[in-house]
Amino acid sequence: MTKRLTMLALGLFTALASTALAEDGKKIGFIYPTLNNPFFVDQSKGADKAAAEFGGTMVHLSGDNQVAKQVQQMEDLIAQKVDAIVIQAVDTGGIVAAVKEANAAGIPVFTTGERITGADVKTAVFFDNIESGELGGKWISDNVEGGNVLELIGILGTETARQKSEGFKKGLLAGKNGDKFEIVASQPADYDRTKALQVTENVLQVNDIAVIYAANDEMALGAARAVEEAGLTGKVMIVGNDGTADAIEAVKAGSMAATIATPGYLQGFIAVETALKHLSGVTVPAVIPEKSTPITKENAEEADSVLHGTAPEQRYWESLYGK
Repeated sequence: MTKRLTMLALGLFTALASTALAEDGKKIGFIYPTLNNPFFVDQSKGADKAAAEFGGTMVHLSGDNQVAKQVQQMEDLIAQKVDAIVIQAVDTGGIVAAVKEANAAGIPVFTTGERITGADVKTAVFFDNIESGELGGKWISDNVEGGNVLELIGILGTETARQKSEGFKKGLLAGKNGDKFEIVASQPADYDRTKALQVTENVLQVNDIAVIYAANDEMALGAARAVEEAGLTGKVMIVGNDGTADAIEAVKAGSMAATIATPGYLQGFIAVETALKHLSGVTVPAVIPEKSTPITKENAEEADSVLHGTAPEQRYWESLYGK
């Protein structure tokens, strides 16, 4: 009986200790444009990894690509008195007032993706979208002899879509065969696989396409499906952007030629690590630029170390932290 009571007491102590640890952990709210996109699912997994390592707890929220919903989620997190908020805004202009509310409440805000101006953001964690697009364009120009190009851009009017398109065109011209390409169609597909499939089907009906560049992997995979259904696999080179697991499998299989890896997992990890470092008193930088890496058939087997590289020796961003 005594032994049983001792075990029960020990179990109760362990449960209380676990609860206390959970309560002591800093609570981070993370608002995504959507959680129906593999990139942002990866981002949430990276955020969870950082929270587990650095003593935080996560609240994950999907904005469903609606700025009004993200604004409401910001207000809800402020009311919950979370310790910090990370957001990748659907519309950077539309979220400014909500960020200012967080500022007034003393809650630090961190961003991923497009940068927010007009309010206080503690750290912006982002990929250089121009560089990312440029890497894709140059890789195509260096590896394809020329031809007609279909460019699948993201959501019209967004900074990310504009910058990736600008970089892609710059890289295409800068590569070895830059003067041998013509962009015959530049169409939005809203980062959506099904929309990209439909757009690509329509373009292939009226144009002889040699290359498709997509500003994210979901669109690239939709394009690959359209190319396959048209019987053109191997004749049309497809390059995407993100480095998602599905895209890397497509690169290995040969239905995509390359993806420019901008790992969402690392972005989520860096943003949450930075938020927790700040909350612990560490000086954090205003910006943390991330690295983009082309993934092709030659290095696809080693892609995991690029996409999920959070071993201590891989954390290049930590050199930007103060004390």
